[in-house]
Amino acid sequence: MALHKLFLMMVSMALLLVAVHGAPMNLARRGGAESSGKATYYNTGLGSCGKTNTDTQLVVALSASDMKKSYCGKKIKVMYHGKSVLATVVDTCPGCASGSIDLSPAAFKALGNLAAGVLAVKWDFA
Repeated sequence: MALHKLFLMMVSMALLLVAVHGAPMNLARRGGAESSGKATYYNTGLGSCGKTNTDTQLVVALSASDMKKSYCGKKIKVMYHGKSVLATVVDTCPGCASGSIDLSPAAFKALGNLAAGVLAVKWDFA
């Protein structure tokens, strides 16, 4: 009986390890792995990083679940259909899902037409 309990405990721990290790993670936090999501654009201003930006600057807001204060001022490379733009993290997008981003109009225009409204992008820290 004690051997059976030990076996069950070991199997449970192994399953827990596999579940935790294999759980999906935000790719941007893995260091070097691309994230993917939707890119929209917004009218810039005072961002959560404490700086005021303009719509003509190449800046980005990360989703609330992706954003960390330490990302302020870091650059990300955003890619869409063979085009790319480097944008500086300056804000948080509270309505964005994990992996999705909000670009300044200038950064969005570097990838596509504003009339599109939403682009399916890949991005990573530069």
